[in-house]
Amino acid sequence: MLEYIIAFSAGIISFLSPCVLPLIPGYIAYVTGSTFNELLEKKETNLTPIILFAFGFSIIFIIFGAAATFIGQILLNNSYELRIFAGILIIVFSLHIIGIINLKFLNYEKRIQTERKQGIFAPILIGMAFAFGWTPCIGPILGSILILASTSESLVKGISLLTLYSLGLALPFVLSGYLIQKFMLFSSNLKKKMNLITKLGGSLLLITGILIITNQLQAIGFYIIEYVPFLQKLG
Repeated sequence: MLEYIIAFSAGIISFLSPCVLPLIPGYIAYVTGSTFNELLEKKETNLTPIILFAFGFSIIFIIFGAAATFIGQILLNNSYELRIFAGILIIVFSLHIIGIINLKFLNYEKRIQTERKQGIFAPILIGMAFAFGWTPCIGPILGSILILASTSESLVKGISLLTLYSLGLALPFVLSGYLIQKFMLFSSNLKKKMNLITKLGGSLLLITGILIITNQLQAIGFYIIEYVPFLQKLG
Protein backbone atom coordinates (compact mmCIF):
# COMPACT_ATOMS: atom_id res chain seq x y z
CA MET A 1 0.00 0.00 0.00
CA LEU A 2 2.79 2.43 0.91
CA GLU A 3 4.37 1.83 -2.50
CA TYR A 4 1.18 3.03 -4.20
CA ILE A 5 1.12 6.23 -2.15
CA ILE A 6 4.80 6.84 -2.98
CA ALA A 7 4.20 6.23 -6.71
CA PHE A 8 1.25 8.63 -6.87
CA SER A 9 3.18 11.27 -4.89
CA ALA A 10 6.16 10.86 -7.23
CA GLY A 11 3.89 11.64 -10.18
CA ILE A 12 2.77 14.88 -8.55
CA ILE A 13 6.38 15.77 -7.73
CA SER A 14 7.32 15.16 -11.37
CA PHE A 15 4.57 17.56 -12.46
CA LEU A 16 5.97 20.18 -10.08
CA SER A 17 9.56 19.69 -11.22
CA PRO A 18 11.36 22.77 -12.64
CA CYS A 19 11.58 21.34 -16.15
CA VAL A 20 7.92 20.32 -16.41
CA LEU A 21 5.80 22.88 -14.56
CA PRO A 22 6.91 26.01 -16.53
CA LEU A 23 6.19 24.25 -19.84
CA ILE A 24 2.67 23.10 -19.01
CA PRO A 25 0.92 26.14 -20.61
CA GLY A 26 2.96 25.61 -23.77
CA TYR A 27 2.00 21.96 -24.03
CA ILE A 28 -1.66 22.76 -23.35
CA ALA A 29 -1.65 25.42 -26.07
CA TYR A 30 0.09 23.05 -28.47
CA VAL A 31 -2.21 20.05 -28.05
CA THR A 32 -5.39 22.16 -28.08
CA GLY A 33 -4.31 24.06 -31.19
CA SER A 34 -4.59 27.42 -29.44
CA THR A 35 -2.23 30.30 -28.88
CA PHE A 36 -1.25 31.22 -25.35
CA ASN A 37 -3.36 34.38 -25.47
CA GLU A 38 -6.37 32.44 -26.75
CA LEU A 39 -6.10 30.08 -23.79
CA LEU A 40 -6.18 32.97 -21.35
CA GLU A 41 -9.16 34.56 -23.08
CA LYS A 42 -11.27 31.40 -23.39
CA LYS A 43 -13.84 30.76 -20.69
CA GLU A 44 -13.63 27.01 -21.32
CA THR A 45 -10.76 24.84 -22.56
CA ASN A 46 -11.27 21.77 -24.71
CA LEU A 47 -10.11 19.04 -22.34
CA THR A 48 -10.32 16.14 -24.82
CA PRO A 49 -6.87 16.64 -26.44
CA ILE A 50 -5.35 17.34 -23.00
CA ILE A 51 -6.74 14.06 -21.64
CA LEU A 52 -5.51 12.21 -24.74
CA PHE A 53 -2.08 13.80 -24.30
CA ALA A 54 -1.98 12.54 -20.71
CA PHE A 55 -3.09 9.12 -21.91
CA GLY A 56 -0.20 9.12 -24.38
CA PHE A 57 2.56 9.68 -21.84
CA SER A 58 0.84 7.28 -19.42
CA ILE A 59 1.06 4.48 -22.00
CA ILE A 60 4.84 4.84 -22.20
CA PHE A 61 5.38 5.05 -18.44
CA ILE A 62 3.18 1.98 -17.85
CA ILE A 63 5.14 0.04 -20.48
CA PHE A 64 8.33 1.07 -18.68
CA GLY A 65 6.83 -0.28 -15.46
CA ALA A 66 5.84 -3.59 -17.03
CA ALA A 67 9.33 -4.01 -18.49
CA ALA A 68 11.01 -3.19 -15.18
CA THR A 69 8.81 -5.68 -13.31
CA PHE A 70 9.43 -8.36 -15.94
CA ILE A 71 13.18 -7.95 -15.57
CA GLY A 72 12.80 -8.02 -11.80
CA GLN A 73 10.88 -11.30 -12.05
CA ILE A 74 13.74 -12.82 -14.06
CA LEU A 75 16.13 -11.83 -11.26
CA LEU A 76 13.80 -13.16 -8.57
CA ASN A 77 16.28 -15.85 -7.53
CA ASN A 78 18.59 -13.04 -6.44
CA SER A 79 15.82 -11.08 -4.71
CA TYR A 80 17.97 -10.10 -1.71
CA GLU A 81 20.72 -8.64 -3.90
CA LEU A 82 18.11 -6.97 -6.14
CA ARG A 83 16.44 -5.36 -3.13
CA ILE A 84 19.72 -3.99 -1.78
CA PHE A 85 20.80 -2.74 -5.21
CA ALA A 86 17.39 -1.14 -5.80
CA GLY A 87 17.51 0.61 -2.43
CA ILE A 88 21.00 1.95 -3.09
CA LEU A 89 20.00 3.28 -6.53
CA ILE A 90 16.95 5.05 -5.12
CA ILE A 91 19.11 6.61 -2.40
CA VAL A 92 21.61 7.81 -5.01
CA PHE A 93 18.81 9.33 -7.10
CA SER A 94 17.34 10.99 -4.02
CA LEU A 95 20.66 12.54 -3.04
CA HIS A 96 20.94 13.95 -6.57
CA ILE A 97 17.44 15.44 -6.34
CA ILE A 98 18.15 16.97 -2.93
CA GLY A 99 21.42 18.41 -4.24
CA ILE A 100 23.86 16.58 -1.98
CA ILE A 101 25.55 14.94 -4.98
CA ASN A 102 25.60 15.93 -8.65
CA LEU A 103 25.19 13.26 -11.31
CA LYS A 104 25.99 15.18 -14.48
CA PHE A 105 24.39 12.63 -16.82
CA LEU A 106 21.04 13.42 -15.15
CA ASN A 107 21.41 17.17 -15.61
CA TYR A 108 20.09 17.40 -19.14
CA GLU A 109 16.78 17.39 -20.83
CA LYS A 110 15.73 16.47 -24.34
CA ARG A 111 12.75 18.00 -26.08
CA ILE A 112 11.15 16.26 -29.02
CA GLN A 113 9.59 18.60 -31.52
CA THR A 114 6.57 17.35 -33.45
CA GLU A 115 4.51 18.90 -36.18
CA ARG A 116 1.09 20.06 -35.06
CA LYS A 117 -1.48 17.64 -36.42
CA GLN A 118 -5.22 17.31 -36.18
CA GLY A 119 -7.20 14.23 -35.20
CA ILE A 120 -7.75 12.09 -32.16
CA PHE A 121 -4.40 10.30 -32.37
CA ALA A 122 -2.20 13.40 -32.59
CA PRO A 123 -2.42 14.35 -28.87
CA ILE A 124 -1.69 10.72 -27.92
CA LEU A 125 1.41 10.64 -30.11
CA ILE A 126 2.58 13.99 -28.73
CA GLY A 127 2.05 12.65 -25.22
CA MET A 128 4.17 9.60 -26.04
CA ALA A 129 6.86 11.91 -27.39
CA PHE A 130 6.64 13.86 -24.14
CA ALA A 131 7.31 10.68 -22.18
CA PHE A 132 10.40 9.80 -24.21
CA GLY A 133 11.71 13.34 -24.57
CA TRP A 134 11.36 14.44 -20.95
CA THR A 135 12.30 11.17 -19.25
CA PRO A 136 15.89 12.43 -18.74
CA CYS A 137 14.49 15.44 -16.88
CA ILE A 138 12.24 13.51 -14.48
CA GLY A 139 14.59 10.53 -14.65
CA PRO A 140 15.63 10.36 -10.98
CA ILE A 141 12.01 10.38 -9.81
CA LEU A 142 10.67 8.09 -12.55
CA GLY A 143 13.72 5.85 -12.22
CA SER A 144 13.08 5.39 -8.52
CA ILE A 145 9.50 4.24 -9.18
CA LEU A 146 10.70 1.91 -11.94
CA ILE A 147 13.21 0.41 -9.52
CA LEU A 148 10.43 0.02 -6.99
CA ALA A 149 8.37 -1.74 -9.68
CA SER A 150 11.28 -4.07 -10.45
CA THR A 151 11.14 -5.38 -6.88
CA SER A 152 7.39 -6.06 -7.08
CA GLU A 153 6.23 -9.62 -6.60
CA SER A 154 3.86 -9.49 -9.57
CA LEU A 155 3.55 -7.87 -12.98
CA VAL A 156 0.14 -6.47 -12.03
CA LYS A 157 1.62 -4.61 -9.06
CA GLY A 158 4.44 -3.18 -11.17
CA ILE A 159 1.98 -1.92 -13.76
CA SER A 160 -0.22 -0.54 -10.97
CA LEU A 161 2.69 1.46 -9.55
CA LEU A 162 3.39 3.14 -12.88
CA THR A 163 -0.34 3.66 -13.47
CA LEU A 164 -0.54 5.57 -10.20
CA TYR A 165 2.64 7.47 -11.05
CA SER A 166 1.11 8.47 -14.39
CA LEU A 167 -2.13 9.41 -12.64
CA GLY A 168 -0.23 11.66 -10.24
CA LEU A 169 1.31 13.42 -13.23
CA ALA A 170 -1.83 13.43 -15.40
CA LEU A 171 -4.46 14.69 -12.95
CA PRO A 172 -2.81 18.06 -12.20
CA PHE A 173 -1.97 18.38 -15.90
CA VAL A 174 -5.63 18.04 -16.92
CA LEU A 175 -6.74 20.22 -14.01
CA SER A 176 -4.30 22.95 -15.04
CA GLY A 177 -5.83 22.90 -18.52
CA TYR A 178 -9.31 23.27 -17.09
CA LEU A 179 -8.22 26.15 -14.83
CA ILE A 180 -5.53 27.66 -17.02
CA GLN A 181 -5.89 31.23 -15.75
CA LYS A 182 -5.68 30.17 -12.11
CA PHE A 183 -2.85 27.77 -12.97
CA MET A 184 -0.74 30.64 -14.32
CA LEU A 185 -1.07 32.47 -11.00
CA PHE A 186 -0.47 29.26 -9.06
CA SER A 187 2.67 28.32 -11.01
CA SER A 188 4.06 31.84 -10.67
CA ASN A 189 3.71 31.71 -6.88
CA LEU A 190 5.00 28.14 -6.73
CA LYS A 191 8.30 29.00 -8.40
CA LYS A 192 9.42 30.62 -5.14
CA LYS A 193 8.94 27.30 -3.33
CA MET A 194 10.33 25.06 -6.08
CA ASN A 195 13.56 24.34 -4.22
CA LEU A 196 11.66 23.25 -1.11
CA ILE A 197 9.33 21.00 -3.13
CA THR A 198 12.31 19.39 -4.86
CA LYS A 199 14.05 18.69 -1.55
CA LEU A 200 10.86 17.27 -0.02
CA GLY A 201 10.45 14.96 -3.00
CA GLY A 202 14.07 13.86 -2.74
CA SER A 203 13.64 13.23 0.98
CA LEU A 204 10.60 11.03 0.31
CA LEU A 205 12.64 8.92 -2.10
CA LEU A 206 15.58 8.81 0.33
CA ILE A 207 13.33 7.37 3.04
CA THR A 208 11.93 4.91 0.50
CA GLY A 209 15.42 3.70 -0.41
CA ILE A 210 16.34 3.20 3.24
CA LEU A 211 13.11 1.29 3.90
CA ILE A 212 13.79 -0.98 0.92
CA ILE A 213 17.34 -1.78 2.06
CA THR A 214 16.19 -2.50 5.62
CA ASN A 215 13.19 -4.48 4.27
CA GLN A 216 10.78 -2.30 6.25
CA LEU A 217 8.70 -0.89 3.39
CA GLN A 218 5.95 -3.49 3.76
CA ALA A 219 6.01 -3.18 7.56
CA ILE A 220 5.41 0.58 7.34
CA GLY A 221 2.61 -0.08 4.86
CA PHE A 222 0.87 -2.46 7.27
CA TYR A 223 1.30 0.09 10.04
CA ILE A 224 -0.41 2.78 7.95
CA ILE A 225 -3.29 0.46 7.01
CA GLU A 226 -3.81 -0.35 10.69
CA TYR A 227 -4.51 3.31 11.45
CA VAL A 228 -6.07 4.24 8.09
CA PRO A 229 -7.98 1.06 7.22
CA PHE A 230 -9.89 2.44 4.21
CA LEU A 231 -6.59 2.50 2.29
CA GLN A 232 -6.66 -1.29 2.20
CA LYS A 233 -9.51 -1.11 -0.29
CA LEU A 234 -7.21 0.73 -2.72
CA GLY A 235 -4.74 -2.13 -2.77
